[in-house]
Amino acid sequence: MKLTIFAATGGIGRHLLEQAVASGHDVTAVVRDPRPLTGRASRFDVITADLAAPDADLLASAVEGRDAVLSGLGPRRPKADAGITSHGTRAIVAAMQATGARRLVVVSASPIGTVPSPDRPHPPKHDPGDGFFMRHLGSPLARTMFRAHYADLALMEDILRRSDLEWTVSRPPRLTDKPLSGAYRTAIGRNPRGGVLVSRADVAHHMLRVIDQPEAVRRTVGIAG
Repeated sequence: MKLTIFAATGGIGRHLLEQAVASGHDVTAVVRDPRPLTGRASRFDVITADLAAPDADLLASAVEGRDAVLSGLGPRRPKADAGITSHGTRAIVAAMQATGARRLVVVSASPIGTVPSPDRPHPPKHDPGDGFFMRHLGSPLARTMFRAHYADLALMEDILRRSDLEWTVSRPPRLTDKPLSGAYRTAIGRNPRGGVLVSRADVAHHMLRVIDQPEAVRRTVGIAG
C-alpha cells in the first residue's frame, strides 16, 4: 500500500514508520525535523512540514494518491504543546478532503470517551470497558493531570466525526516502550476490560492492521495489553 505517516519520528510514529517499511509498503514520512531520519531516507520519502503552521499545498502533496494516512501526532510536552493535535489533524483532514484521500487512522487516548468536547458536552461518566481501578482511580487521575491535552484529543475526535473521511481512532491507555508483542487486545467502541498498559510498538502494529478492517471505519477502537 501507499501510506503517509505524520509525526513519523514521534513515540508511536517511529514504530509506524519502521513496521510499515519492514512490511514493504510505499511510505512517505511527514516530520517537523528530518534529522532523526538521516541515513535511512533511501527506504522511504520524507516531507518536512510543521503542523503548527501548516502549508496546505505541501500537505496536499503528502496525502494525494495514498491508500491510507496514519497519524501519531501528539505533544512532546503535553502541558506546553496542548492544542497541536487538533490543529494538526484539522490540517490533515483538509488536505485529504482537497485531494480525495479517504482512509485515516489516528491515535488518541483511552479516557477520551468520557471527556467533554464541543460536540459532546455531556459524555458518559465511565467507559463501558473500564474496570474498578480505571473508573475510580486511573481515568480520573489521568484527566486531572492531562486536562488540556485530553480536551485537545476530544476536539480532534470531534473534527473527525464532522468529516466525511473513513477514519479510525485508536485509544490506548498508558504507553510503554516495551517491544512489539502482538498480544494486545482490542474492542470497538469501548476500552478493553481491565486495560492499563500497552506498548507503543503494539499500538503502531494495530494502527497498520486496522487499515483494512471495514468494521473499524468511523469508529473508536480501544487497545490494551
